[in-house]
Amino acid sequence: MKRFLLGMLAVPSFVLAEDVLSSGDTAWMLVATAFVMLMTPAGLALFYGGLTRSKNVLNTIGMSLGAYAIGTLVWVLVGYSVAFGEGDIIGSGKLLLSGITSETLSGTIPELLFVAFQGTFAAIAVAIASGSMIERVKFSTYILFAALWIIVVYAPVTHWAWGGGETLNFGEMDFAGGTVVHLNAGVAGLVVALILGRRRDYGKVAIKPFSPVLVALGAALLWFGWFGFNAGSELAADGVAASAFLVTNVAAALGVIGWIIAEWFVYKKATIVGGASGAVAGLVAITPASGSAGVEGAIIIGLVGGILGFFAVAKLKNMFKVDDSLDAFWIHGLVGIWGSIATAIFIAPYAMPEAYDMVSQLVSQFKAIGLTIVYSAIATAAVYFLASMLTGGGRVDDESETRGLDETVHGEKALNL
Repeated sequence: MKRFLLGMLAVPSFVLAEDVLSSGDTAWMLVATAFVMLMTPAGLALFYGGLTRSKNVLNTIGMSLGAYAIGTLVWVLVGYSVAFGEGDIIGSGKLLLSGITSETLSGTIPELLFVAFQGTFAAIAVAIASGSMIERVKFSTYILFAALWIIVVYAPVTHWAWGGGETLNFGEMDFAGGTVVHLNAGVAGLVVALILGRRRDYGKVAIKPFSPVLVALGAALLWFGWFGFNAGSELAADGVAASAFLVTNVAAALGVIGWIIAEWFVYKKATIVGGASGAVAGLVAITPASGSAGVEGAIIIGLVGGILGFFAVAKLKNMFKVDDSLDAFWIHGLVGIWGSIATAIFIAPYAMPEAYDMVSQLVSQFKAIGLTIVYSAIATAAVYFLASMLTGGGRVDDESETRGLDETVHGEKALNL
């Protein structure tokens, strides 16, 4: 309940909580941070790597690995200050973690631990966006883009939702990153995909996943890490964290079921890639509501998330003709919008504040969704054009794209047989 009320008030937890260290909360958050760390260089890397083609597997995995490395550096240098420093529109005053020591607390945990936990969110957000631009973007351009994007796009949106930026919060409910991470990253990926244009052979040849086995393994690691992502967002080892843990598991399971059911009705097949993608869709959908929804709400949110994700990838994507390579916008962006809307609708009775007005909360959710879409789209385009200019163009040459980026960029192959 603490984290839910903080979201309603748009006040960071370390402002209201007692300045007393809790060893239990600290122990849980150390574990939760490790869970979320696993999601990017392992879970997302394998999930995306399995979905791409054999000639670009290592490049795709490298984008997740690079995102985590550069994201961690940028976060402690600048990003945390922009996101959680003092200020309304933009935070400041904590560059290079200025003023933070091993004794400084953020609620009941060390602030250094809070920095680490939030840094894993920043890294995975820009790694998610990479799924829209794989197989044609320069590795150097992406790495520079990732660094700039976390500072210019991710950190400000985080500040408005969680860091004390009340003017642009609108009273939004976002427990663990529906708009901050998923919608933000999905929009960013779509914008870059539009700028880059389609892959040379898009729509001309069959583009099949390198390994459904890696996709399934990556999804399982993401599912595991998401317990830290959602339950850890309570910043305490308490009943709300336990509830978030449970509904996260339920929604992911229903995402698998929803996607497979829809896939069976349309194609008469239940694919492993589809089931794994459904798990991710269910996890995305429950993320903003994980601190307030009950089991009944999680069942509906996850089921709809899985079905919506399938139809978005199978039908809507083809209508828009955008080469969003690994469906970052459709699974994270669009399903993230559903999750943000559902957050206002499916609130467990024990988590509902007095005099709760669903209509008013829905308006707040739509305002936050709209702001995130507009700001992320415009700022992402600016960041990409700057990164492209500084790296001599953002798209690889035709030969590299044809031969594959594993060989031409990294000098390696995913399998040496």
